[in-house]
This record gives sequence, C-alpha cells and structure tokens, in this order.
Amino acid sequence: MSDADAAFEVVAEGLWRSFSKGGRTIDVLRGIDLRLDPGEQVSVMGRSGAGKSTLLHLLGALDRPSAGSLRLGGRELSSLGDRELSALRCRHVGMVFQFHHLLPEFTAVENVIMPAVVAGETFEDARERALRVLGEMELDHRIDHRPGELSGGEQQRVAIARALVHRPQLVLADEPTGNLDQRTGAAVHELLLDAIASRGAILVLVTHDPDLASSVERKLELREGVLEELT
Repeated sequence: MSDADAAFEVVAEGLWRSFSKGGRTIDVLRGIDLRLDPGEQVSVMGRSGAGKSTLLHLLGALDRPSAGSLRLGGRELSSLGDRELSALRCRHVGMVFQFHHLLPEFTAVENVIMPAVVAGETFEDARERALRVLGEMELDHRIDHRPGELSGGEQQRVAIARALVHRPQLVLADEPTGNLDQRTGAAVHELLLDAIASRGAILVLVTHDPDLASSVERKLELREGVLEELT
C-alpha cells in the first residue's frame, strides 16, 4: 500500500530535537510522543521559546529530529531523502503562518494556484481548484487583487486558501490569526476550521490565545520540552 492509499496518520515516538549553542547542547524537544488520526484537530500552547514552532517544523518535514521516530501517512521520515521529503510536503502538508508571505507581484488567485501546480496539477485544474477554495474563504470578488490591495484579514484568507488548494491531509497553523485584530482573527479562524473539517484533514494549531485553543476538541501544552494533554 502506498502512502497515497494509506489512512494519513501522524505518529511521533520519542521525538527529540537538540541544538548546539555556545559549545553546549540545548534540548528543545524531549521525547515527544504524539498520535494524530485523520480529521483530528488539536491545539498546542506553550510559552514563547517552548519549541512549538520547532515541533511544527518537524511535523511538516521541514526539519529532521535529533532522535526518535516520525511517521506521516505510514512513511518513516528518517528513511527519506531530501527530494522525497520535499515531495511529501508538496503532496500532503499545508502550512499557515502568522504572516501571510504572499508574493506581492501576483494576484490572489495566482498566489493560491502555485502549490497545486508544484504538486503536479495542470494550470487549468489548479486555477479551478484555487477559485473554489477562494470562494470558501469568501474572496470570490477579490481574486484578481494583489496583496497590497487586500486588507490584513483578506491576505490571511488568501494564505489559508493557498495552504488548502492542493488538498493536504495535514495542516499546520502557526499563530495564523496572531497578526489580526480580535474580531477579524475570530472570523478567519472560523473559516479555517470549517474548511479543514470539510476536508477531513488533520489540523495542528499553535496559538497563545486560550479561546482559539479551546475551539478544537484536543488541547496540548508544550512545557519543558514535553507535550502534555490538557483537560
């Protein structure tokens, strides 16, 4: 069975990530155990510097652990080369950050099209999919506007559409509404959750906002390099 056919689960066992600084070793993640099933939505809280972004980078195959096992869709990441990791990311992972990182010279729909094209879709199919997901983000009327012509909330909704256009099975969101005012952030957050739920994708949401963290069923906290379940 290929990774495309298997149920896409995330399984981390004994995951460590250490960095060397000033001649000493700093253990940011200390033996993380985590299992995420298809469709599961979880939030991760923790103080600044606790390693939340480091964890997302590992889960998104942007970085490699110092020790331990990490499987995405049944594939052990330590067995994959850089090219295979890149292909896995393009095919299965969507990422949303606090800052949208849109390309300023391209329109909203052009920004959204790119990941689908990179994942192997034709331009025509990618455009059709981009228009559909921009509609879900309530941006039908803004598809030909460039980022500089959009509000902050609209820019972030374009970024979410870009993260979802290639139908990822794992979506990693790092403070996705942290750069928005409370009202706009709440509206964008709701659109994000609805869009992911409709796709049955896994969501890992990093946030400092306890209200946003409580909007998903499972809540985790990263403390002293260890991931703990919150009730």
